[in-house]
Amino acid sequence: MKVIAVMPAFREETRISGAILGMKPLVDAIVVVDDGSGDATPLRAKEAGAIVLRHSLNRGQGAALRTGTDAALKLGADIVLHVDADGQHDPEYVPALLEPVKQGKADVVFGSRFLGNESESIPFARRLVLAAAKRFNAFALGIPHRVTDPQSGLRAMTASAARKIDFRQDRMAHCSEILRIVTRSDLRWIEVPARVHYTAETLAKGQGGVSSPVAAFRIVWELLVGAFS
Repeated sequence: MKVIAVMPAFREETRISGAILGMKPLVDAIVVVDDGSGDATPLRAKEAGAIVLRHSLNRGQGAALRTGTDAALKLGADIVLHVDADGQHDPEYVPALLEPVKQGKADVVFGSRFLGNESESIPFARRLVLAAAKRFNAFALGIPHRVTDPQSGLRAMTASAARKIDFRQDRMAHCSEILRIVTRSDLRWIEVPARVHYTAETLAKGQGGVSSPVAAFRIVWELLVGAFS
């Protein structure tokens, strides 16, 4: 089965090469979507062997994922893998993420930081935010309580599932939107353990920004507007 990884990237010139090289042995191709970085991110991605697409303006991680997923499907992917471009996702856990899809046991597989002992690596402030996000997802969006990781950016899906998951949130709210779509559909989904490596730099950007109350409120607002508009 042809596995294509999709990496949305924004100002990751110092980290993206490592992220690509870590994932490269596990997939057939990597599509990087440079989301208006304005730095050397696309150059470093190309040098590392990725297929590089570019947004001229910063549209958000969700928008970059849509662009990359569409490209992966056009390239003939049987399985689409969503993975961050900052090297936070540990490649060691990717084979276990892909296996249920390859064996036909699941249509979508989410990596969870809260299965096994992986939550030990999550900073305390992040754990509090994620716990609040889980409650919000359950009560406001109807996402089942059994979903353990409300903001996982590591996921694998069949090409058929990727075509069905019509998510529209351009920025960070896409994680909960995808969960909402998948858990309300007839798609078969599971979670498997996944480890995330946090650094001061990655915590300060991307989903690291979710730790701030302002960013968290913005995600909630985007979700409510998207869910009920």
